[in-house]
Amino acid sequence: MDNFHQPVLLEETITLLNCHPGGIYVDGTTGEGGHALHIFKTCPNVRLLIGIDRDEDNLDYTNKRLSPFKDKYFLVKGNFSEIKKIISHLKIKAVDGVILDLGVSTHQLLSPSRGFSFSVDGPLDMRMDQEQKTTASTLVNNFSKEQLKRIFWKYGEEKWSSSIAKKIVKSRKETPINTTLELANLVTSAIPARARPRKIHPATRIFQALRIAVNDELTHLKKGLPEAIDVLVPGGRMVVIAFHSLEDRIVKNTFREHSRSCVCPPRIPQCRCGQIPKLKLLTKKPIVSSTEEISQNPRSRSARLRGAEKL
Repeated sequence: MDNFHQPVLLEETITLLNCHPGGIYVDGTTGEGGHALHIFKTCPNVRLLIGIDRDEDNLDYTNKRLSPFKDKYFLVKGNFSEIKKIISHLKIKAVDGVILDLGVSTHQLLSPSRGFSFSVDGPLDMRMDQEQKTTASTLVNNFSKEQLKRIFWKYGEEKWSSSIAKKIVKSRKETPINTTLELANLVTSAIPARARPRKIHPATRIFQALRIAVNDELTHLKKGLPEAIDVLVPGGRMVVIAFHSLEDRIVKNTFREHSRSCVCPPRIPQCRCGQIPKLKLLTKKPIVSSTEEISQNPRSRSARLRGAEKL
């Protein structure tokens, strides 16, 4: 509780969300409640805030932080990709705003037992939902070389994916790879010293790729974005903070697709699709962190904030 996660681009995000009294808002990736708390501080007369998260620890943290605002928030263990079902269970048809922060919480990163980070040794876990069976260890110790190579390249854009996958498969024949430091050291040894990145740890992209794969994050994002758009009231807003180029691309393309009035192929001279745009883009280009914020929180350097308004 002494080291709460500080959301990146906090002021920019809440400003873009444009909360108003009597509104209903969904924080689809509640984390440790940083955005939720700021919503109440800037607009204390919101009708209800619904917080969704897969991690029970995050929900516990959020519940403690939001305790002064009891009766104005409702926390749900689940995934934002099921936002329609979640608000339906609460007898709510539409909401005034949705926030998605696709980063990892400070608690997850700093807890050795969660296995998200190689800064301290811990079990190779990386599950957002600790009731889920598949862990990072499951993938590392059971997937084929080609499967691992694909994950490392697709989700981590790691150019040494093949060498790293080969090294993992060879090493696990002797003994299973069970801890974060074991994997981090193995990845480092698979990359030639001259080719190792200087600004980040050599295993950074591999850990990122495994986390995305373990939690099936991109699948949930592709499903959740359209659902969130559908549940917005006219004039309602959706804001998303992405930390990975693949995530940001999905957000950008989804917002663009739902803001277009025509999706006919270019070769057709006259529109025949009859598409009606659902969104107005609020950010033609993503909002990024200031130099000052990056100096205070290096993890914010990769953050990209986009917003859209329901028509």
